[in-house]
Amino acid sequence: MGKKPPFYTAHLLDQEASWLSFNRRVLLQTQRPDFPLLERLRFLAIWAANMDEFYAARISRAFAEGRGSPAYQALMGEALEQTEEASRLYLEFLKELEGLGIHILEPAQLTRAEKQYFGAYLAEEVAPLTDLIRPEALEELASQALYFAAGEGLLEHLIRLPQSVPRLLAVPGREGGFVRLGALVRMRSDLFLPGDQRRPLYEFRLVRLAQLARSRADWDELPEALEARLDGQVSHLELEEDFPAVWAETLRTALALEPWEVFRLPPPLDLSFVSAIVENGPASTRFKPLEPAQPKGFQKDPWAHLNRRDLVLYHPFEDYGAVEAFALAAAQDPKVEALRATLYRIGTENGIAQALIRAAKAGKDVAVLLEGRARFDELANLEWSLRFSGAGVRVLPLPEKKVHAKALLVRRGNQLYAHLGTGNYNPLNGRLYTDLSLFTAQPQITADVAAFFTALENRQVPALFLLRTGEAIRELLLEGIRAEAHKKGHIILKFNHLTDPAILAALEEALNRGARVNLIIRSTLTVLWTPKGDLEGNLEVKSLVGRFLEHARIAAFKNRGKWRIWAGSADAMPRNLDRRYELFFPLLDARARRKVLKILQAQIADDRNSFVLRPEGQERRWGGKHDGQRLS
Repeated sequence: MGKKPPFYTAHLLDQEASWLSFNRRVLLQTQRPDFPLLERLRFLAIWAANMDEFYAARISRAFAEGRGSPAYQALMGEALEQTEEASRLYLEFLKELEGLGIHILEPAQLTRAEKQYFGAYLAEEVAPLTDLIRPEALEELASQALYFAAGEGLLEHLIRLPQSVPRLLAVPGREGGFVRLGALVRMRSDLFLPGDQRRPLYEFRLVRLAQLARSRADWDELPEALEARLDGQVSHLELEEDFPAVWAETLRTALALEPWEVFRLPPPLDLSFVSAIVENGPASTRFKPLEPAQPKGFQKDPWAHLNRRDLVLYHPFEDYGAVEAFALAAAQDPKVEALRATLYRIGTENGIAQALIRAAKAGKDVAVLLEGRARFDELANLEWSLRFSGAGVRVLPLPEKKVHAKALLVRRGNQLYAHLGTGNYNPLNGRLYTDLSLFTAQPQITADVAAFFTALENRQVPALFLLRTGEAIRELLLEGIRAEAHKKGHIILKFNHLTDPAILAALEEALNRGARVNLIIRSTLTVLWTPKGDLEGNLEVKSLVGRFLEHARIAAFKNRGKWRIWAGSADAMPRNLDRRYELFFPLLDARARRKVLKILQAQIADDRNSFVLRPEGQERRWGGKHDGQRLS
């Protein structure tokens, strides 16, 4: 008997193209009819910052392996299309902002007194910090800085604006009046060019690939590795649309770029500055502050609570402050003897980090695995390493693999308590990202968390019994998918990125065996499937993009009605599963499983923040009654 033909046809996607589709979904949030004006504008700033990250990091593989190929040129074409759309949206926002009494003025609209004031401001505050650069130094230009070019016939001068000066300045005495720094510099070019020359200025900026020279650098090597990162190759150049053609070719050649890597756009370039408008605008045109729910009784005595049962919180709808309070309770409790924590992107102010310092100063045994190689957060973490060491917190040596796990362990007498999460120990993320927190005292979990820290401290590979790390996460997911590969099977996977070939192949096999599959993938997915016949009800692939950044990683398997649910720090990517230490943990408590399953079901039903993803494109599902970004 021959093998049955497959019911689903796979369509492969480039990882970078899939991510650009996600950023298009971000850009589309600027058109949400249910969002206040300034929140829609905020997404324009988010989109712009995302594009810089794309050129600096996410495109690095394609740049190295496929630059110049038709697929790479198609990536640049999509990026240019989005960028031109963003420029058009910016002009539309300017008109809408006028209705709020917010005016982004051109210098010609300023009074004589206002021009005199800003002339003095430029002379006193900006010009001394501005670099005047000769064209011979083109190859050394900095990434993501704003430049102006000037000359008479030939390109003669480059002006680099200081990144410490705001791009948007309030006009004194004009409520709601602002003017762009770049426009003012054009107005008073004589303050920035030699000989007090007044010449036309033309705006441009570039982005370089940002990679550490030594990705496995330990703490003593990290400062040097960070310095070396400044030399990354240029991957992208933006010129204002009137930039002289001869000068444009000079820049393109000096920076070793292809024509499709150079975008001509109407100024202003780099629209991330509009975030300043959002923060300065009226509160009535922003979202009302979220009032997160407080876990009843937990913060009063977390130890007694966890001795009775586990606690699962869904941030930001339930207070991330409970995680910081848990760490502080451990620091202050005289019965607590030791604390361990993994820290990745923790920001500049962090309640957990302060609690660990407080615990160490109180004489407790405190050690942290602070991941110094967290991309773009290396310098902040280097500073924290000094603060920890000065307070008596042991900063563990960096293992060969990055540590991306989110774990906090407390030893109180003979009892272990643990917090495990899907998100960073970062208070800003805790307010803006959707993540899960598990607090537990269950011995089979806490023993594995302790073993994880002991192994890292001893520079060994963790050997865990119940939890999963590294390649064992892939095996866990494959095992769960294969067990559901039948007509009554049901698989729900929620990730930021799903690109692992083995997991995608297993999903396809499960689909072809009749399983129901729900994928909730925020950003990157490298396979989409087309069903044959009337099978569409078996598969739904969607992405949620809304007020909060979807960040939780969850895998749920029906298990013939007795759902098995896991969560953790890892995305389903070879990078996370093969080259990082992550932690995936089971929800053993029945109440916790029901809660998380309800969250997943709400996101499957969502028709307010959703995009259904298909090979032919993405379909918006907005304006419905089911909001998956809330606590049911």
